Parts: sequence; structure tokens; C-alpha cells
Amino acid sequence: MRLPVTVTQGHKGKSLELDCEQETITLLSLRGEQLGTLPWESVIDQILASREPKDSKEARTDPRVSLSVRVKYSTPEGKVFESRAGGIGGGGLFIESTAPLPVGTKLTVEFVLPDRPAEWLEAKGAVAWVCPKADQYTFSPGMGVRFTDISAEARGRVMDLVKSLKPIGRSV
Repeated sequence: MRLPVTVTQGHKGKSLELDCEQETITLLSLRGEQLGTLPWESVIDQILASREPKDSKEARTDPRVSLSVRVKYSTPEGKVFESRAGGIGGGGLFIESTAPLPVGTKLTVEFVLPDRPAEWLEAKGAVAWVCPKADQYTFSPGMGVRFTDISAEARGRVMDLVKSLKPIGRSV
């Protein structure tokens, strides 16, 4: 189902496309190009988060940092990709890709942190959202991957790194 945006000045002419099978919402440009896709879960979470007190600045449960790390990932069908992640946190990472995989795709992910560049950490995850084009939030196209299974040691290493890179005096 496609819904035109007719009132909002900044987005007038664009449209929202609902995929009931995948439970996703896609924003389309005036020419029908995909500008981004979110799962319904993210939209619902955003709506519920907006009901929280105004001093709640972060809807995510885990802190994250913008940091470039090497990443390898594979699909259940055995397709293997190499790229870099432009951001990482205890809950997942953003993988840069000109051909992001569909929301819901399950992945096995391996990545290295800068303190031990020869040691690959492994996690399982799922594509939570995609950004087919660079925008004001992501400087390159790609996909947000939510960790679904990560060892306590690997998560601890990620969290230690995030905390070490956060400025002192700011909450993580």
C-alpha cells in the first residue's frame, strides 16, 4: 500500500510504502527511489519513546560511537561480504553497504576493534533498518544490524571501547 505525503511541506510529494508481509515502512522520493526503510517495530518504539519524559535523550538501551571498524558478514545462504562498520555499540553496528540487505535478514558478523586489530569478534544479528542512500544521520548507505547473540566477552569489549571513547561528563 502506498500513501502519498500531501501536507508536510518538507516532504510533500514523497510517499510512504507499507509492506504488510515484511512489516516495514519505506520512504520513497518524488521519482519513486527508496530513501530508507524501517521495520514497524522501530516506528512503534519511536512513538512509545516520544511519550517518555523530555529529558530522555536516547531511545536505545546501549550506548554507541561513530567508529570505523573492519567487518565481515554472511547470510544463512552462505553469501559472504566484507565492509566496514561506521558505528558500533553494545546493541549492534551500522554496516556501510551500497546494496544493504533486506530488513529481517539474519547475519553472522565478525568484526575487529582498534585495540586488537588481529582478533576477530563474532556475533549473530539481524538487519534492523536500511539506509539505501547517505543522509544527515549516516554518511554512507548501509544497514543497521541489531545483535541477537553475542558473547559476554565480545559485548564487554565493545562496551569498554564505547565508554573509553565517550567524553567524560556525558552519560553513556
